[in-house]
Amino acid sequence: MAEPSTKPELDLNQFLPYRLNSLADRISQALAELYEERYQLNIAQWRVLAWLSHCDELTAKKVCSYTNMDKARVSRAIQALEERGLIRRTPAPEDQRQQDLHLTAAGQALLVKLIPEAQAWEAELVATLTAGEYRDLLNVMRKLERQLERIGERG
Repeated sequence: MAEPSTKPELDLNQFLPYRLNSLADRISQALAELYEERYQLNIAQWRVLAWLSHCDELTAKKVCSYTNMDKARVSRAIQALEERGLIRRTPAPEDQRQQDLHLTAAGQALLVKLIPEAQAWEAELVATLTAGEYRDLLNVMRKLERQLERIGERG
């Protein structure tokens, strides 16, 4: 008598990596509609600008690290932003082969308009959460990030 097949099953609706990735993609795409339509920026360009608003200068390598985007995607975003006059490159003082990225006055002016709109969009997204739930969500995310680092260190 043949044994019944025991095919492993994975309920994606209960699988955290799938749920987080799916939600993050949906959030990113929904927010992208705001800055693509109003400011003609794609997701990669927005991420570069957002990080430059947070740090006065960055290298492309640091942008790759902070955004988890590949080098080619970051390079295309930097090129497009530079062509639009939103960022500029200067040789890095410690290594002339590298270039530091900086916001231009036009880039800063764009972000003065865009960042409040993005923050308002985020506020609308999280309006369904209480302040405690929002705080808990951020704490849980930090815990998962630390755990992921520990798992990565183990190899």
